[in-house]
Amino acid sequence: MDPIQVQPPVENYANPKTCFFHVLFKASALAFYILSTVFVSSFVIIFVVTALLAALDFWVVKNVSGRILVGLRWWNEIDDMGESVWKFESLDQESLARINKKDSWLFWWTLYLTAAAWIILGIFSVIRFEADFLLVVAVCLSLSIANIIGFTKCQKDAKKQLQQFATQTLASRVSSTIQSAFSAV
Repeated sequence: MDPIQVQPPVENYANPKTCFFHVLFKASALAFYILSTVFVSSFVIIFVVTALLAALDFWVVKNVSGRILVGLRWWNEIDDMGESVWKFESLDQESLARINKKDSWLFWWTLYLTAAAWIILGIFSVIRFEADFLLVVAVCLSLSIANIIGFTKCQKDAKKQLQQFATQTLASRVSSTIQSAFSAV
């Protein structure tokens, strides 16, 4: 008789609908751009629809999938002095530790792969001497890069907050231990 081998459970996506829409908007912008250059003769339609799909992707990533899949959110404000100020929001450290690894992996990889795809399409536009299509790629690439920069800064800020929390917790523990040691004397 063969012994039954127990395999560890495979972790599934915790938020499959969010993952689907996260990928859908990226893929639709890229697919429309690639296919429309073959099937659509109007540059204006190609530009408007591709830019609209890229803007929808930007909004979904920034405001929905970033919060749900990796627990991060960012935005940029202009203060009273006219300076640009980055604002970051993240889940508490306990919740961040429970983020699904597959969700997080999908989020980060698609974020970077989409930008890489737009760069490759931009290179093709340069090679073919199509400056107008390079404009479409530049708009879409700038939206992708804005999300990459925003979420990367947000992730670094969340890690910094974790380090500060750990340092404060350790300092308060040491301080309370020293106080209790001297109060016992």
